[in-house]
Amino acid sequence: MGRRSLGRQFGWLWAAYAVSAYGSALGFGAMPLIALLVLHASPAQVSALSAVGPAVGALIALPLGPWVEFHRKRPVMIAMDLARFAVMMTIPVAYAFGRLSFVQLLVVSAVVASAKITFQAANGAYLKALVRPDDLLVANARFESTTWSSIAVGPPLGGAAVGLFGPVTTVVADALSYLLSALGITAVRGREERPQRNDSRRVRAGELLDGWRHLLTHPGLRGLYLNQLLVGGLIMATEPLLAVLLLGQLGFPPWQYGLAFAAPCVGGLIGSRLARRVVARYGQHRILRTVGTLRAVWLIGLALVQPGIAGLATVIAVELAIIISMSLYNPVLATYRLEHTPGDRVARTLSALSISSSASIAVLGALGGLLAGATSPRTAVTIAGLLILASPLLLPRRQDPAVVSDLELATAHAGSPAGPSHGANSRGVLRPGESPASSPPG
Repeated sequence: MGRRSLGRQFGWLWAAYAVSAYGSALGFGAMPLIALLVLHASPAQVSALSAVGPAVGALIALPLGPWVEFHRKRPVMIAMDLARFAVMMTIPVAYAFGRLSFVQLLVVSAVVASAKITFQAANGAYLKALVRPDDLLVANARFESTTWSSIAVGPPLGGAAVGLFGPVTTVVADALSYLLSALGITAVRGREERPQRNDSRRVRAGELLDGWRHLLTHPGLRGLYLNQLLVGGLIMATEPLLAVLLLGQLGFPPWQYGLAFAAPCVGGLIGSRLARRVVARYGQHRILRTVGTLRAVWLIGLALVQPGIAGLATVIAVELAIIISMSLYNPVLATYRLEHTPGDRVARTLSALSISSSASIAVLGALGGLLAGATSPRTAVTIAGLLILASPLLLPRRQDPAVVSDLELATAHAGSPAGPSHGANSRGVLRPGESPASSPPG
């Protein structure tokens, strides 16, 4: 299969995403590092920065899902990028004047987290309107490959930049990447009409839960949603435990620890490039079921890691298998989710998913830390590896016929204010040559 062109407008959106992803990868772990090196924060404060900021950000983002749903998506994305640029630039400014404080880091972390959730909700809805239905998997796979390639090169380069130029260097780079992302999204051309609604513009209380209501009542999405929360939360909960195990108890030098997590990211390019081919050959449902199961079986291998080169090889092999599975599974899942979410509910659904994922990671991470404190990091990793083996039970065992007709049922309301207006075809998706997102997303 040759490289498939998705058009110039998607190219600008993808370029904006790539700039932002590489900037964030360069700045990975920058704020905890600043808290330690500049503010001499305690371990409890660093943990609070990693947990409290995103948790508060998720609460801030809660009412923004319905708000995004009924506003133009491109201006929302630009505004969120500019907000992240502005708030992150306060860190180097305060550092230069000797006014940086821990409270400021908490505030910045919360604002960035809420803006990220809001941006992702708008981006998913905008993407669904920008590309054709049969191109969604290709688009999601390209985003996925960009994510993993940025993780492979960003943190090592960011660490080197901090060592050479100081602790706030990568924060500046991350902030500038959001500014460049906003400029890239601005370059996406096409008239986008404001979504219409019958009632007042004020967000109703019931709309705050519409995203969760859709995820939990849809026969296909419910199990996939619960599975994603469990798998993502358990995998992320093991990351700090592995840091303690590898760097502390097993005596891995920092360069080996970095290599153990950077090298396997190459697997992200492999998995994302395979997504379109394997779905075309085996079908979407079989891939979700099979690869969704495979990505859960590898984590237990990290409990077997030993000192030395053999231990390093074990970590790289296990992480490589996890990342290949995840990078193949994620774009297929993202495509399935967009295909089976009505166009007037995409932003709320994606916002609910992001908030739930943040909460799951925070809760399971805290429980993992408590368990490691009561036992040992290896024991906590072992228990996480055993628990994740039960996650495939949440995956749909068969394709429900009712799921196939969801989009047709949703687009039956095309004449309603919440449904697609002029500029969209009968499925609510733009035809080639039409203005991107000229109607409500989807």
